[in-house]
Amino acid sequence: MGENEFKYVQEAFDTNWIAPAGPSIPLFEKSLKDYFHVGAVAAVHSGTAALHLALVNLDVKAGDYVICQSITFAASANPIVYQGATPVFVDSETDTWNISPESLKEALEDLSQKDIKPKAVIVVHLYGMPAKMAELESICAEYDVPIIEDAAEAAGSNYLGKKCGGFGRMSVISFNGNKIITTSGGGALMSNDWHLIEHARFLSTQAKDNAPHYQHSHIGYNYRMSNVSASIGRGQMEVLDERVRKRRSNFDFYHTNLDQLPGISFLDEPYGHYSNRWLTTIMVDPAKTNGITREHIRIALEASNIESRPLWKPLHLQPVFREFPYYGGKVSETLFQNGLCLPSGSNLTDSNLKRVVQVIKETLSSKL
Repeated sequence: MGENEFKYVQEAFDTNWIAPAGPSIPLFEKSLKDYFHVGAVAAVHSGTAALHLALVNLDVKAGDYVICQSITFAASANPIVYQGATPVFVDSETDTWNISPESLKEALEDLSQKDIKPKAVIVVHLYGMPAKMAELESICAEYDVPIIEDAAEAAGSNYLGKKCGGFGRMSVISFNGNKIITTSGGGALMSNDWHLIEHARFLSTQAKDNAPHYQHSHIGYNYRMSNVSASIGRGQMEVLDERVRKRRSNFDFYHTNLDQLPGISFLDEPYGHYSNRWLTTIMVDPAKTNGITREHIRIALEASNIESRPLWKPLHLQPVFREFPYYGGKVSETLFQNGLCLPSGSNLTDSNLKRVVQVIKETLSSKL
């Protein structure tokens, strides 16, 4: 937390605005609108809710298809299933680990030949690294399919100087407790189309018609963010750039101390990509580490009471999604097999970081 979150929350209590209404919500939405340079914002109680509203806005329903990259958290794909639609998973590419333009084009072309036009393509900026938006936008324009930008992990990242969260027909940000800034739980749907956001805001408050009594002509959702959460968000937005600097400093420390070790590699920023480095990740090549794997390092860190975690397991390998189509090769599977997320919190001290590096170096120098 920064310095002003408690002050704004205290204001919410002092004025008795606790429910999903109150002055902090539009103020938080304005700070998001100004930061991400978008036309309109609706603050809701999770990034998943925002993504669900985006799909509802695009009239995704049973029998429709929505494309989603495979290596991401399940929340990127779950709302597709909420709507009864079919998720179509696409492999990653090696430069950013995000959705592969080549595999996306393959998927769109194959679906087109089957007379299937997807309702949307969900593009995720994995671990804060921007996707290749120029190529992806060109491909999607060719097939007339809108992009939903899942920037849940990418607050503070930018691509060719444009903030992540400002691309696509609509974009989604998450303020979950594990994100670079948080409202405890929360998210936002953003777009330059004011009408889409107004409709999402209407749906997020149970779709109550403008009447003196409770009247409903549409199915709605209880998705609106509370005034208390928005108060936290106002303070968090004031420290977002500072949090990005700290996360990038974490990455630089790990990179300086580990990059020269045989078998350890990092994801560098391609030209025009600026990552918030939400999480620092490494790849471990057992062929160059005398057989030491990502899992050996993870277990050694755990034994020292240091939490680390494998990269996201590709969704096309998840039991709940295995029946759905997949396009691409083995890039995402290789990333999952060899990738590890290191401790990356904004409050890590130099001694914390040194301890992580020491355990990794000791593990790599050990014999199996």
